[in-house]
Amino acid sequence: MKTKRDTDEKSGGWRGSREVWLTAARDAFIESGIDAVKIQPLANRLSLSRTSFYWFFPDRAALLDALLAEWKTANTESLVIATQDYAETITEAVLNLIGIFLDDGPFERRLDLAVRGWALQSDAVAKQVHAADEARLDAIRAMFARFGYDKGEADVRARTVYLTQIGYISMQVKETLAVRLARIPDYVTTFSGQRPTEREMARFRARHGAD
Repeated sequence: MKTKRDTDEKSGGWRGSREVWLTAARDAFIESGIDAVKIQPLANRLSLSRTSFYWFFPDRAALLDALLAEWKTANTESLVIATQDYAETITEAVLNLIGIFLDDGPFERRLDLAVRGWALQSDAVAKQVHAADEARLDAIRAMFARFGYDKGEADVRARTVYLTQIGYISMQVKETLAVRLARIPDYVTTFSGQRPTEREMARFRARHGAD
């Protein structure tokens, strides 16, 4: 049975794939901003014809929508999942959340920063960023509420956690894993009001390859 790629190659060469085009767009976006995400420059970057793009996306707007969908999956969905992961204590729950922001975590920090830059140029994207921030905060509030914090305290602690992490991203803070790990017990104490146990920290370090 002939595949679409077989047909492509016989009719004019390989056209890439949806993922190839999307990855190129994401890389250009992170490196140079939304104005760099244009069809011809991406085609040049991939050494493919401009017309190849249209096999996978009807237009540039569809590609931009796909970028935003990737951002929501990588960042908002991964954060919500982390707040719902199994934890016996609030300190363990906070460690689950902090873990997604480390280099080996699913949260794509540079992509988040790029989307926030894009939001400065687009009211529609700004609305999506605002909605994402609220969804993330709601998830963190619910995490604290699950461990018995009242509504007001859960809100302030959620904001403290989230705004600290977004501050790291916005300021493009550079830390070695060793430095970050050394600070994490005190961060957890600040965020939750409770200090993580040595056993919890040992599991956290092992999970992130620090041991």
